Amino acid sequence: MRFSLAAATYVATALVAGTAAAQACGGSYTVTSGDTLSQIANELYDDSRKWSVIYNTNRALIGDSPNRVQVGQNLNIPCVGGLPVLGGALTATAAPATTSPVGQRPALSASSLRLLTAGDFAPFTDEELENGGLITEIVDASMQNAGVGEYSISWVNDWSSHLDPLLSNAMLDAGFPWYKPDCDGDPANYRCENFHFSDPMFEMLILLFTTNANPITFNSDADIVGKTLCRPAGYFTHDLDKNGRNWVKEAKITLKQPDSVADCFEMLTDGDVDAVALNEFTGRTAIKDLELGGRVAPVQSRPLSIEGLHVLVSKNHPNAENVMAAINQGLDAIKENGTYQQVINRHMSRIWSEL
Repeated sequence: MRFSLAAATYVATALVAGTAAAQACGGSYTVTSGDTLSQIANELYDDSRKWSVIYNTNRALIGDSPNRVQVGQNLNIPCVGGLPVLGGALTATAAPATTSPVGQRPALSASSLRLLTAGDFAPFTDEELENGGLITEIVDASMQNAGVGEYSISWVNDWSSHLDPLLSNAMLDAGFPWYKPDCDGDPANYRCENFHFSDPMFEMLILLFTTNANPITFNSDADIVGKTLCRPAGYFTHDLDKNGRNWVKEAKITLKQPDSVADCFEMLTDGDVDAVALNEFTGRTAIKDLELGGRVAPVQSRPLSIEGLHVLVSKNHPNAENVMAAINQGLDAIKENGTYQQVINRHMSRIWSEL
C-alpha cells in the first residue's frame, strides 16, 4: 500500500500564535493491485467499515461502484478520529477567510436572515449535539461567509410546521435540512413546485442492509426486481423510483413500511424482507443499538442512492433568489477556504466513534 501526505486535512494539535508543529492526519493513497476499499479502510483506519468514508469522498473518481477502484487512482483520505497519521512535523496556518468581492454580494432587502431547523435528527441537527449537529454547523459557517450581515437560526421542534406555514408564508427565510425529491421525474411534487433548493450541504449514502446469512447481489437495478425491501413509514421513497427505476410505481418490488427502524431490522432478521434501505448512519446506528453486529451489514457493491441535505427557500419569498444565492455563495466560500472539510472531518470523527 502506498500512502503519501498530499495535503494535511487535519492538524492534531491546536494552533498556537497562528502556527504549530503537529502530526498530519489524512492525505492521499495510491491504489495498487488487489486493493479494495474495505482493505484500504482496514489498513488506514483500522476499521473496514469506513470504506464508505473513502468512497463518499472520492465518488467522482471511483464512479457508481465502490468495488471498482482502479490501480493507480489517487484517493483522497479524510481524517477520521485522528487517523490515518503520518509522522513528521508540519507548519499549520489558519485558512484565510473567503469573502465576496464588492459588487458580487447578493442584494438582500432584509436586515437579517432567519433560518429554521429542528432537533431529533442526529447526526445532522439537534440542539444537544456539538454545535447543533453536522448540518447546523455547515449552515452556520456558510452564513458567516455569505456576505449578508446578520442572521439567526431558530429551533422549532415540529418538523411538520416548517414547510407550511412557516416557510411557505415567509415567516422565516430558509429552512434546513431537507431532502430533494426527484424533481425531474416528479415536477409536481410539493417541494419541487414550491421551494428552491440550495446546493447540497452534505451528501450521504443510502445503503441496502442485509443479513450475512442471506446476502443479496446488487450490481444493477435488475438485481432488486422481485425483492422485498423495508423502510419505515414517513421516510422518503423517491429514490426507489427515480432514474427510470420505478420499483414502487410499477410494483417491481414489495415495500414494507412498519413504524420504526427497529421494526425493519426485526423483519430482516426474521426473514420477512430481503433488505433494509436506509441512510448509512441511521442503519449503522441501528445495528449497534440492536446488537446486530456480525449478523447484519450493508451491501458494499454499490449504494442504493446518494441523497443530499439542502436548505430550502419558498418560491413565495419576496427575495427568494437572492436568499438562495447568498446561501450557496457562503457554502462555496467555506469549501474554498477549507472550513467545510474541517467541519466534516470533526463530525465524522465523532459519529464513527459512536458506531
